Amino acid sequence: MTTSAASIITTDLVLLDTDAGADKQAVIGRLVSALQAAGRTTDTAGLLAAAMAREGQSATGLPGGIAIPHCRSPHVGTASIAFARLRPAVDFGAPDGPADLAFLIAAPEGGGAEHMKLLSSLARALVRKDFVESLRQASTAEEVVALVDGVLNPDKPAAATQAGPERSAKTLVAVTACPTGIAHTYMAADSLAAAAKKAGATLHVETQGSSGSTPLEAATIAEADAVIFATDVGVKDKHRFAGKPVIASGVKRAINEPDKMVAEALAAADNPNAARVEGAAGAPVAAAPAGGVGWGTRTRQILLTGVSYMIPFVAAGGLLIALGFLFGGYQIGDTANDIAVNNSLWNLPSGGFAQYLGAVLFALGKLAFDFLVPALAGYIAFAIADRPGIAPGFTAGAVAVFVGAGFIGGIVGGLIAGFAALWISKVGVPKWFRGLMPVVIIPLFASLAVGLLMFMLLGRPLAWVTTSLTNWLSGMSGASAILLGVILGLMMCFDLGGPVNKAAYAFATAGLTAATTASFEIMGTVMAAGMVPPLAMALATFVRPRLFSEPERENGRAAVLLGACFISEGAIPFAAADPFRVIPSMMFGGAITGALCMATGVTSRAPHGGIFVFFAIGDLLWFIVAILIGTVAGALAVVAAKQFIKPGAEATADAREPATV
Repeated sequence: MTTSAASIITTDLVLLDTDAGADKQAVIGRLVSALQAAGRTTDTAGLLAAAMAREGQSATGLPGGIAIPHCRSPHVGTASIAFARLRPAVDFGAPDGPADLAFLIAAPEGGGAEHMKLLSSLARALVRKDFVESLRQASTAEEVVALVDGVLNPDKPAAATQAGPERSAKTLVAVTACPTGIAHTYMAADSLAAAAKKAGATLHVETQGSSGSTPLEAATIAEADAVIFATDVGVKDKHRFAGKPVIASGVKRAINEPDKMVAEALAAADNPNAARVEGAAGAPVAAAPAGGVGWGTRTRQILLTGVSYMIPFVAAGGLLIALGFLFGGYQIGDTANDIAVNNSLWNLPSGGFAQYLGAVLFALGKLAFDFLVPALAGYIAFAIADRPGIAPGFTAGAVAVFVGAGFIGGIVGGLIAGFAALWISKVGVPKWFRGLMPVVIIPLFASLAVGLLMFMLLGRPLAWVTTSLTNWLSGMSGASAILLGVILGLMMCFDLGGPVNKAAYAFATAGLTAATTASFEIMGTVMAAGMVPPLAMALATFVRPRLFSEPERENGRAAVLLGACFISEGAIPFAAADPFRVIPSMMFGGAITGALCMATGVTSRAPHGGIFVFFAIGDLLWFIVAILIGTVAGALAVVAAKQFIKPGAEATADAREPATV
């Protein structure tokens, strides 16, 4: 059954020749308001925050005067599209200038595959000049809806992966993927297909997006002369393309410069020295840079992969431990295992049900938390060597814990395990033996290599480094402790959930395993400083609302709860729209909070939760005071910056008007 565009876009979601505002946040806010008026969203502030968070990842402006802001949000019940033809045009970050056509694609968080396919059909149509020109010439909202209906429900869908009816002199394969998998994935696919057809080449594209992925057949890959990776995320099962000449870039380049990418791929096919997808078919893929991906970027991706997989263990385990303290008291840690194992609901300990529940929660949290270092090491190795790296990586992490090397040992062990697995995968073996490589040979010998190195050579030095660092932190007092608090506060507020923020958070949570006063102080400092940005922006929108647009004021109201929960990302919509005035202001407030927390000895035994884990906070009063002072300082700084530092020459001197952000 074909889904009509009427369920996606209606005439009341079409704005023709409208002045929607001076910047992209105002435009998105206007489109969100249209969705709200049509009953398509339950929370305009939440939807706007989700859309602006996506804008913060990469610009959604496209060549040709088009913008496609998009997001998935729990505040959307059904997939919806709002359209605006803008007068004047507004900058969405496209390389060739502002956009006069803007589609807001809002999908439910658990959107079905059918809706995702409809949305990808629209994204593909936007690379067709005739469709775009028809949107510019439409005189009524009904015409726009009919145009969109025409691309969402074509009479005969074109094959997405076939660029021509006949095999040409060269055959290419490509993979496209973006973080959300709604629009850019499919637009890149069709841009590359059109460019390949123009160049006389056959192109087969695998789109790894939200509407699902149909993997390219092995025979298709085998006959390909070169491969194009246009992705902002990792390519799934990249080893399938091992040995092929490769051109790699972000997904936006495939949309902006498809002809160049196809030309580069065709040239690489004839160049014996071209970069290639490393490894052997069925074996893990090299982490070495290829097609323009540098070692610096690759190293950051490897470490962040480990941290991102580690954090769920930290959050779940740490919060369970904190709940164990709530019910069983802080002394429960000494007896939790015995109480949890030797008692039951029918045989409660002397302390009653509360003590038993506390012991069970603590034991459960401790078991989850014990995976912190192994998960870090395991997924660092996974990022380097794919699935064969997981077992040696986890083994390296377990050894790091066993010898006392901790967090640092996990990083070192994960890197060794990953590169050992990668090196073993390159060993030439008979074809009949290759099936054993990824499941037996690589994990076995990589685990053996990293285990021997960690036990015999690196374990004790890394344990000494970890112990020395712990002792140094424990001995910090006075000015040195305050300086550490300032540094941690600056890191937490620098990129609001990005690599620097995650590095500080991972450092703090890893230290919790030491269970020292210093480690609890660092955790308390990191959590308090991370709460400042959303709270400061909320306060700023309240005390000086005329400096902010209406969508920003709505974001400010939502940011209160996000900040209280220790979700620094609540400030991303503000930072994405005005980074040069917002981010330094937030860092100023975070540094003050960090310094106050370390100076007053604030501690936290929970790695997350904000004010809602008050029972796990030591010196709760100072924790709150430090956050309040940092929040006020950050809010005053951003108000002053918006008042006195104008973003451009066109900024008006009238402080009563909303600032251009």
